[in-house]
Amino acid sequence: MEKVIHWLESHMMACPYKAWLHVDCPGCGMQRSVIELLKGNFYESFLLYPALLPIFFTFFITFLHLVFKFKNGADWIKYSFFISVAIITINFVVKLFL
Repeated sequence: MEKVIHWLESHMMACPYKAWLHVDCPGCGMQRSVIELLKGNFYESFLLYPALLPIFFTFFITFLHLVFKFKNGADWIKYSFFISVAIITINFVVKLFL
């Protein structure tokens, strides 16, 4: 796992949005957050990008719904998507003003 983490750290992509506009984009921090999550640093991962776990939950519930066809699976996907978008938006606005 350490080799994967080292490879990810050495191959992080630069954000063109931040390079051109000098402002964090709504996704800034996600790469570093994934790396911290892989290291087991949940708190640091949350601080870098609070929407990461809700996004993972949305993907996970979508996969389960596609496989098992839950009765209310589409509703769960919608709610988790809207929660993820709300967290991303709030995080983006907070980063703009801090």
